[in-house]
Amino acid sequence: MLDYAPSLMTEEGAQQVDDCWNRIGIRGDKSCPQLVEHIHCRNCAVYSAAATRLLDRYALHQDDSRVAEQSLPEPVTATCSMLIFRLGEEWLGLATRSLVEVSPLAAIHSLPHQRSRALLGVVNVRGALVACLSLVELLGLDSTPAVAAQGRKMPRMLIIGGQGGHVVAPVDEVDGIHALEQRSLAAATKTSTLAAAKYTRGVIQWRGRSIRLLDDEQLLLAVTRSLT
Repeated sequence: MLDYAPSLMTEEGAQQVDDCWNRIGIRGDKSCPQLVEHIHCRNCAVYSAAATRLLDRYALHQDDSRVAEQSLPEPVTATCSMLIFRLGEEWLGLATRSLVEVSPLAAIHSLPHQRSRALLGVVNVRGALVACLSLVELLGLDSTPAVAAQGRKMPRMLIIGGQGGHVVAPVDEVDGIHALEQRSLAAATKTSTLAAAKYTRGVIQWRGRSIRLLDDEQLLLAVTRSLT
């Protein structure tokens, strides 16, 4: 134990152990009367007891460190709530902060003399007439309808809006609301053709799909302009 005990004397609280081997023992002035009997400090019961105490303290310190590491909370992954939906052949993502409701399809009533190509008409939403816009037209997407996988087609109407009011937008399919990692959204590629399109933050790969992330602030501004 002689090789370990002196180094362990630097541990907190080790000063309470009498390191007589460094003062009067084999590492000191060799004036200890026990040396006559034991020849070397390692054979002395005083030395063995001191070394055992130091090793016990060291082991306890290691155990406390492991417990502290295990009790640390796991890092929380920051996420953003996104609605994933389809228009034609494209999948898009819209932050749910701009989403008011997802509702079943409803009849669209056309308006006479409407000037905006994006304005489809109005829809009755619980007794109130709400403007209905074509996101396909607003975003400049391909208007050719796509055939979704059988049993998964869920055409719906999105009610979106901000301080300027609400509008209704029909979509071909709604996948649902998902929590996407913010670091993935921040790293969305902005160099592809889709990413260069209007009102788009970028494109991410998610569950085998290319998701076009909409810039909800710019989109809502475009919605407001289309109604004026």
